[in-house]
Amino acid sequence: MFKQTAETDRKILVRVENLTKHFPIKRGILIQREVGRVRAVDDISFHIYKGETFSLVGESGCGKTTAGRTLLQLYQPTSGKVFFEDVELTALQGEAMRRMRRKMQMIFQDPYSSLNPRMSIGQILSEPLEQHGIAQGKEKHEIVKDLLVKVGLHPYFIDRYPHECSGGQRQRVGIARALALRPELIVCDEPISALDVSVQAQVVNLLKSLQKEMGLTYLFIAHDLSMVRHISNRVGVMYLGKLVELADRNGVYQDALHPYTRALLSAVPVPDPRAESKRQRIILSGELPSPANPPPGCPFHTRCNIAVAACRQQPPTWREVKPGHWVACDLV
Repeated sequence: MFKQTAETDRKILVRVENLTKHFPIKRGILIQREVGRVRAVDDISFHIYKGETFSLVGESGCGKTTAGRTLLQLYQPTSGKVFFEDVELTALQGEAMRRMRRKMQMIFQDPYSSLNPRMSIGQILSEPLEQHGIAQGKEKHEIVKDLLVKVGLHPYFIDRYPHECSGGQRQRVGIARALALRPELIVCDEPISALDVSVQAQVVNLLKSLQKEMGLTYLFIAHDLSMVRHISNRVGVMYLGKLVELADRNGVYQDALHPYTRALLSAVPVPDPRAESKRQRIILSGELPSPANPPPGCPFHTRCNIAVAACRQQPPTWREVKPGHWVACDLV
């Protein structure tokens, strides 16, 4: 578990302690029985400071999206605790949890499937205002128009339907919907991965300007390490449901310690052809193990180029090797 060190006196908005989410594997026709579990998120701990952008990165299937949804209690955690402003979310139910949802929203990865095709943009943005009793009638209409302008869309989009918008416009609508309740925390689940490259930078710059204007806190989930470097304050690297490294942006990108983090960074292209030709690539061997049957010991030892015999037997210790720089590797 993390402790707030002397590195900063900023307020911790979200605190995650030993969060675990396993999905049961069941077989049988008439009587289903559990034959295993998918360890999507396996005992991770971190905190997010108010006003910062904390990113979770890793290859597909590492558990970063499940971590974000479990943090918001969209998935019920198997074990562990999540605190939001010292309120334990994992202990809330019913109306108490519903009231807390005003403070936490999510921008989904796919702008095509996250918007109801039978509702107009105005109806989509009005729904959270109506559900939480924030505004009605003319006031609601004015809030919706302001939201559209805030995300860079013309107010006449209020009468359009999702299929009449481009991918970038749909994602802006998704951002506007997340802003409707004026939340403090927004979980951005790969919000640019389904967009054209030319639109990605526009959406990231929009998120940064909204953060500065509204004092937002982001949990940014992505696999594009170059974009994460542009937007993040701190970065956590996940592999097979576990955090393997966590540090501020410079700590991860300039002084990566875990061999998996180094391998990820070596795959990021460099715009300088000369530097690119001299750069050493780290090619991971083998296939990503199944989260339903993770290897014993260090989960990365099957693909690691510096693993020793002890790595196959004993799980690594999650430890702080420098102020604010955590790593799960006993060979560091």
